[in-house]
Amino acid sequence: MLDELTRKIDGALKKIRGQGKLTEANISDALREIRRALLDADVNYKVAKRFVARVKEKSLGAEVMRSITPSQLITKHIHDELTELLGGEAAELRLNASGATAILVVGLQGSGKTTFSGKLAKRLKERGGKPGLVACDVYRPAAIEQLKKLGESIDVPVLTSDEKDPRRIATSAPAFAKERKLDALIYDTAGRLHVDEEMMAEVADIKAIVDPNETLFVVDSMTGQDAVNSAKAFNERVDYDGVVLTKLDGDSRGGCALSIREVVGKPIKFASVGETLDALEPFHPDRLASRILDRGDVVTFVEKAQAHADELESEELEEKLRKNAFDFEDFLKQIKVIKKMGSLSSILAMIPGASKLGAAADVDDDALVKVEAIVNSMTREERREPKLLNGSRRKRIARGSGSTIQDVNRLLKRFKEMKRMMGGIAKSGLPKTFPKGPSPF
Repeated sequence: MLDELTRKIDGALKKIRGQGKLTEANISDALREIRRALLDADVNYKVAKRFVARVKEKSLGAEVMRSITPSQLITKHIHDELTELLGGEAAELRLNASGATAILVVGLQGSGKTTFSGKLAKRLKERGGKPGLVACDVYRPAAIEQLKKLGESIDVPVLTSDEKDPRRIATSAPAFAKERKLDALIYDTAGRLHVDEEMMAEVADIKAIVDPNETLFVVDSMTGQDAVNSAKAFNERVDYDGVVLTKLDGDSRGGCALSIREVVGKPIKFASVGETLDALEPFHPDRLASRILDRGDVVTFVEKAQAHADELESEELEEKLRKNAFDFEDFLKQIKVIKKMGSLSSILAMIPGASKLGAAADVDDDALVKVEAIVNSMTREERREPKLLNGSRRKRIARGSGSTIQDVNRLLKRFKEMKRMMGGIAKSGLPKTFPKGPSPF
């Protein structure tokens, strides 16, 4: 996610590192490279120009304290301006306190509206709500069937109809919500391959009928400035309340995310960071700014860990770490937690300095599958007592997991090193309590 932009900005900041003070010359040199990096990332030209000008103005007028370096100071200014560029503060979803919340989902075809609708329904349900889905896309083949399957997978009711006019479907939705005692309705509307008058008229009519608490524009973040142009056209006609960025975990150059807030003036409310229904995050401008500057996003990492960790198991794991009794049974549980948190590349992006370990896009998620297969091929006794793994047992495990003896030996070596490291920490004194959530293993 935005790896190329991160590397280029880091390269530009190297021009400042090691220098004793900020000057107009070294600031200009670094910002020239950053401006080029933004343009290469398909950031709107005017947005990039204003961004660089604001950072330069702040940096030239800044006093450099002895406790920080010139590089740290300009990095702070860049982080602050990136955060402002992305919206400043997280924007909450507005819910109706006195009746069913209506959420209208709009956007071009292929942007991910239907999948986002399912993700949002799942999120609302997990937070104690009773959402329903309304299938207003009567044009795309299999759109209604896709929404029905999403609804079934999360046990959320879906309003479907043989009616060919989506306006009439939208009109019947409040009665559906009342009958099912739902507190939220998510309307999945039709899209087109490009903006056209017929599409805009239909969406505007549905909005007038629904009178939504939230109208969300869903945009494919990989389409760059085309996405920003579509966002402007939709906003002029529909006047939506917020933006949803999809495919932010893909090979996104960042232009859409960094331009859309400034160009359209509407907040980004959610980011879709994977294909599973769990892969939806509230959008936090400061956190994405930190990721772009390779500072990671520890807060989101901890939130994800807490969401997928079992509190009792975490306490048991804490006790085992204190006694240095961590075994392959515990290791297997931690692998399962990590898999639930998302792809390895998305997890790596949350770790400060990740770009220096290699591009997150190059991380092989299949490696985790292979490790899990090796551990699963061990008997319970072997997982609890790795010392039992002699040569013949390792051959059996390699055959059973579809791997090589070298793969098994490599895993055992790394596990042994990890145990030794944890033993050293235990001797020096572990903290009284661990943060809630899984261990970093």
